[in-house]
Amino acid sequence: MLSCDICGETVTSEPDMKAHLLIVHMENEVICPFCKLSGVNYDEMCFHIETAHFEQNELERNLERVNTRQYETSDNTEDNTLQCRMEVNSSIHSACASNHPKISAQSLPKDGTLKHKAFYSENLTESRKFLKSKEKQCDLSKIKGSSYETMYGPPDCPFCGKIEDCNQDMETHVKTKHANLLDTPLEGMDRVQCSKDLELAHQLQQEEDRKRSEESRQEMEEFQKLQRQYGLDNSGGYKQQQLRNMEKEVNRGRMHPSEFHRRKADMMESLAIGIDDGKTKTSGIIEALYRYYQNAATEVRHVWLSAAVDHFQSSFGDRGWGCGYRNFQMLLSSLLQNDAYGDCLKGMSVPCIPKIQSMIEDAWKEGFDPQGASQLNNKLQGTKAWIGACEVYTLLTSLRVKCHIIDFHKSTGPLGTHPRLFEWILNYYSSEREGSPKVVCTAKPPIYLQHQGHSRTVVGIEERKNRTLCLLIFDPGCPSQEMQKLLKQDMEASNLKQLRKFVGNLKHKQYQIVAVEGVLTSEEKVMWMPILRGVVIFLKSHSY
Repeated sequence: MLSCDICGETVTSEPDMKAHLLIVHMENEVICPFCKLSGVNYDEMCFHIETAHFEQNELERNLERVNTRQYETSDNTEDNTLQCRMEVNSSIHSACASNHPKISAQSLPKDGTLKHKAFYSENLTESRKFLKSKEKQCDLSKIKGSSYETMYGPPDCPFCGKIEDCNQDMETHVKTKHANLLDTPLEGMDRVQCSKDLELAHQLQQEEDRKRSEESRQEMEEFQKLQRQYGLDNSGGYKQQQLRNMEKEVNRGRMHPSEFHRRKADMMESLAIGIDDGKTKTSGIIEALYRYYQNAATEVRHVWLSAAVDHFQSSFGDRGWGCGYRNFQMLLSSLLQNDAYGDCLKGMSVPCIPKIQSMIEDAWKEGFDPQGASQLNNKLQGTKAWIGACEVYTLLTSLRVKCHIIDFHKSTGPLGTHPRLFEWILNYYSSEREGSPKVVCTAKPPIYLQHQGHSRTVVGIEERKNRTLCLLIFDPGCPSQEMQKLLKQDMEASNLKQLRKFVGNLKHKQYQIVAVEGVLTSEEKVMWMPILRGVVIFLKSHSY
């Protein structure tokens, strides 16, 4: 049985194949075996197949070449002649598109068809001549059949592209190297595609693993950064930092060795008794402010000052993380000078920072703020862990000091300002503004003010003649030398610059304040514990 290279039709003999080619593909309508295109002659169809279906046609032709090579080793002359004629048929199909002198992309119109009658007749004659010449060449090359190599050159593998010297070598190569593809081509192609899919999946998985590894590394670095920032990196606490920084001062020539040993001894004594050594404390500032406002500050209509309070500056041991502890010392210093709190704070002195850490841990053990304790691993002593409004609230409540946390969790004015915060503080210090004297020293304790990354203490508020408000704030980051300038009799307005904060100066996203409002009885302290937990959890859910 013979198969037509163009349409796949099978016939029983060579004459039938010739007749089929002439009648079906040269004189009658030709139909594309791939897309069913019709209405063109044989030459046009060849060009169409080679241009529109090159990959499909090439695959079929290569497979046919490999299969038909099996006939070349036969000693049967008739079979060899038949094979040569099949080669001629295949050659016609290829030559029509690539070797025929009359067909090219430039000779066709844009739509890829030929319409001129002269072209039909001319190319039909040329095709028939070409067919006869190839048949003669095939008949003359029956001995050892080398017509394929003469017409096409050395055969190349249709699967891997390897070139062999002769057809027999190519046949051996295909059977040994590509037997699975030759026997079941679709299955083989599926295996190749599967292999490519697996390789792609492996590459994607490697990329995903690399991204996850990078994200994990970045998360760990960020976590370690936060640990260092909030003093949870096991690098020691107040004592270790104080000694390291004093040693640096000695090495830089800023501190004499004898001064180092004296300060070290004082620190060890302070830590032993749990009381602040007072070396960074400045007292008497509220009294000095009262005198100043009475004699100066003509632009101020009213000013309300808190009860007496001492300023505490950060030292070598807590610089960079101790602001919350220092502000608690300021607030407690005011309460210790107020007889109303003498019962609940009886016998107390302003504690040092390690002692404050121990007191907060004791409050946790009593059941105060279990969520906050968990976040700080139930440990503050020996660390540089920051504390905020919730820890100050917890400690004061455990001491039976009644207080409230007020959360200003969003801006209430233009440009990110918080005018409601200023109004609340004004109402806290002043019950009746009209008819009050210019300067009022209240019995109100100072207010603990917390925002992202820092805390301060509010000791008063100004109401200016233009009705604007200005807070008076103690900052633990302000050096004691600057605060002591406020004690001078001839204090100038420029010295107040470090205390004054207008509405436009407070633009953090969120603020929390702790305001003291009295004393709790022992029974009220127990009752307030569940209330405290609810308030603290609510505030932590609105953290920055």
